[in-house]
Amino acid sequence: MAQEIDEQFYERADAHIHLSNEQAQSIGRGKVSASMMYATARFNAWVSATGFSEKEQMASTRQETIEYFVEQYRSMLESNLDDYISNFESYMQVGDTNV
Repeated sequence: MAQEIDEQFYERADAHIHLSNEQAQSIGRGKVSASMMYATARFNAWVSATGFSEKEQMASTRQETIEYFVEQYRSMLESNLDDYISNFESYMQVGDTNV
């Protein structure tokens, strides 16, 4: 199921981050994070559904689909946490509120 990273991968990710940074200015990071995770889960459920012609097919791969997306998220989260730990001083300058 894994796909190669295309040339626009980080541009699309940055667009989502930019929108989240804008929203966080008025509502708070925690609420924006929760909304973003929900949107990602909802979109990924839809992406998964588009690969099937019957709900029984989708249901039969439910656990495999969950494991795939959780594994991908975990890998990306670990990588980004390691990046922030390694670059904490430069990323987290006083007053910086953006990702």
